[in-house]
Formats: sequence, structure tokens, C-alpha cells
Amino acid sequence: MEETVVDPVPVVDPINYPGVSERVKATVMDSMVIVFMMIGATYLFAQFDDVSAQVRTGTFIFIFGLYDPTMTSLFGGTLGHRSMGIRVSRKSDHGKNVAFPLALIRYVVKAMLGWLSLLTVGSSKARLAIHDMAVGSVVLYR
Repeated sequence: MEETVVDPVPVVDPINYPGVSERVKATVMDSMVIVFMMIGATYLFAQFDDVSAQVRTGTFIFIFGLYDPTMTSLFGGTLGHRSMGIRVSRKSDHGKNVAFPLALIRYVVKAMLGWLSLLTVGSSKARLAIHDMAVGSVVLYR
């Protein structure tokens, strides 16, 4: 009797989600980017005789409040995310970036909770932080 060989059923690799360490490293990198941007802005403003308070305030707001959500919504992540090979996308469609209003809410929740937001990363299959759960985002490897 001849034995037939059955091809094994192909197993689709599940998505490998980045853990806390990659996310923390990305945050540290972004903190350095923000410090360098502030130093650059200070140096630039020093080159001019009179820079209005509105320009200084707008620059401060952009650097501290809009850098993360702008980069996340336009490019799928910040420079820190890129340096770690990760990206932020919609949980419902991994091919799409998070819309700016949701990226802004995500950032506000992340900033308000700080490191506490990462407590849930190890408790879900998709390694969602609290700020990801709040807006329906997920962090993936690029």
C-alpha cells in the first residue's frame, strides 16, 4: 500500500506587535527630537531682533502639542517610531494612518497618563496601550 503525503495546511503568521521596550525607546527618541527642535527654535529666534510672542507661542504649541499627532496622522508615526521600525495605524485598517483628530486625542491621553498608558500593552494580543484603545489605533512593525 502506497502512503500518500498530505501537504500541511499553510499557517498564516500572526502579526507580531511591538512591545513596551520599542515603544519606550521611540518615546525617548521623540523627547530628544523635541529638545533639539526647541534648541533650534531658540537659536533661530535669537537671530532676529524682535520675535513676537505669538510666533514664540505658536512654535511652542507646535513642538510640544502638535509634533506627535501631526507626524502620526501624516506619516504613520513620529521620528522615534520610524527609528524603531514601528508605525501607528488604524486598528480597523492597518494600511491607513490614524486621522488627525484621533491622533490628537491619542496624544492627549498618552500625555495625561504618561507611562501608565503602557500598563495594558502586555495584557492584549495586539499589545494595545490605553491611548490606542481610546482611539482605535494599533502599533505595528513597518
